Amino acid sequence: MSSDFVQVQTTVDSREAGDDLALRIVEAKLAACVQVLGPIGSTYRWAGEIESATAEWLLLMKTTRQLAEPLTEFVRDRHPYDVPELISLPIIDGSGDYLDWVTAQVRAE
Repeated sequence: MSSDFVQVQTTVDSREAGDDLALRIVEAKLAACVQVLGPIGSTYRWAGEIESATAEWLLLMKTTRQLAEPLTEFVRDRHPYDVPELISLPIIDGSGDYLDWVTAQVRAE
């Protein structure tokens, strides 16, 4: 049962962008819950240079495996970054009651 669920994550450049994106995702029923955590820091290579972002916000989105791709497309279309982080991680175990709630909150395909 748990392998039917995923957590998708991305980062954004402001709390406001994170809160707005989270609201739109839940309204669209693409994720049952979106947690916005931050600020966090990131160090990465971009255009051949090492960069640091000292204030990003991490969005953790809980959804079904079936909705992972539509969710990533939705986020990509509304994301402030040229190349957003979009990573989907399988949920290998979880509370049955919680996972039932996730299923009830997202749109059926």
